[in-house]
Amino acid sequence: MLANVGTADRIIRIIIGLAIIAWSISAGNLWWILGAVVLATGVFKFCGLYKVLGISTQGSTSK
Repeated sequence: MLANVGTADRIIRIIIGLAIIAWSISAGNLWWILGAVVLATGVFKFCGLYKVLGISTQGSTSK
């Protein structure tokens, strides 16, 4: 599994994922699942949707 999420993209995903999780827990709804997926794509540097669409924000030097 090659990384396809770059550094800036990764940081943004982690921040947004944590924010969604925190909001969802305080609101008492199930949106934390989306937050967990977004957070996981940032932590593992891999996005399945990017793979399907042939997108990569990882620099060409890292492949």
